[in-house]
Amino acid sequence: MIGASGLLLAGLAPARATEDQVAVLIEKLVGAAKPTPGRVKLDLPLLVENGNAVAMTVGVDGEDGVRSLHVFAERNPLPNVANFTFGPRSGHPRVSTRIRLATSQTVIAIAVMTDGSCWSDSVDLLVTLAACLE
Repeated sequence: MIGASGLLLAGLAPARATEDQVAVLIEKLVGAAKPTPGRVKLDLPLLVENGNAVAMTVGVDGEDGVRSLHVFAERNPLPNVANFTFGPRSGHPRVSTRIRLATSQTVIAIAVMTDGSCWSDSVDLLVTLAACLE
């Protein structure tokens, strides 16, 4: 009986988001505004040996008017990877952390400004050892 259930589970592919699902999440975030490339700098390695702990830094040029930063990974089971909120006295909007990546994919960062504008950056990366599989 254990062998049969193991075969059943082995045949299941891990659930992953799609580019369309991420586009819907971004649209919910920014509304009618379209994110403009620029001002945001997403720093990730282009070749990731292990997706379990990927170093990431994201920041915005200038200190004025950053309301929040959001990071999306298009092929993760839960594509909304991180959200950071900044107040008027937060200083330079820059965050360094580690994220998990399920597979090779595009990671997108969106900055929402206090004036309603949205800025973006993205990185296409290759993951050799996937994470987020359990």
